[in-house]
Amino acid sequence: MSNINTLYFSALQQNGLSGEDQEIGEVCIANISPRERQLRLKFAAQQLVVALVILGGMIALHIDPLWRLLLYFMLSASAVSYFQARDKT
Repeated sequence: MSNINTLYFSALQQNGLSGEDQEIGEVCIANISPRERQLRLKFAAQQLVVALVILGGMIALHIDPLWRLLLYFMLSASAVSYFQARDKT
């Protein structure tokens, strides 16, 4: 008596459609409301202005340029918020 092990593979193409038959396009369903997008854009603008004011103060006071790296966190928060509002995510 021998045990026969059978291995079944699932189909590589789902629903019987080939890649060229499928419609190619980008679908974006917003998962934040228009009000939330406005709030994120407002936050992004405020963070950018605050970071630029602090940068201007650091330059005017001749503070060591390495301390300017701390502004990265404020600027990245601004950029992330802007892109979230822009991409509606």
